[in-house]
Amino acid sequence: MNQTPLLVPALGAVYAALAPWVEALLRFAVGMAMVPHGLRMCLGYFKGTGGPISSVPAVAALYDRKGFRPGWFWAYGTVLTQFVAAPCVALGLFTRPMALPLFALLALSAYDHAKYDGYFWNKMGIEYPAMWAIGALYFLINGGGAISLDRLLLGFEF
Repeated sequence: MNQTPLLVPALGAVYAALAPWVEALLRFAVGMAMVPHGLRMCLGYFKGTGGPISSVPAVAALYDRKGFRPGWFWAYGTVLTQFVAAPCVALGLFTRPMALPLFALLALSAYDHAKYDGYFWNKMGIEYPAMWAIGALYFLINGGGAISLDRLLLGFEF
């Protein structure tokens, strides 16, 4: 298989050395981006930064109103995804199984935002959740990478 030519071939060793670290940084960003959303949505932190919901029952009611029934199922799935699966993805721990609910949540969120809010992120549109969904999909397909707890603890990229 032919390798893609490098922009600056003399930096090939630098690119190769940095690639696993950049992948780990991306994995951390994709996973940890969800935690503040969970803190805001489910626990009421960061007031004035978004939607008015600030408790799990309020999240459940929102899901019921939007047609994701039963709302309590989706609300608790959201809580587990934002506080368990997302940090596991960030650390590269059980990466593929944890990336699955993260991808599902973000893909459904992107669909919902596209349906009601359009495209642009500053109008609560599809742009933001779709980008994060694509990031989660990358780790669902590729695993945690060379610099992950999966590799450290299990000896392979899970």
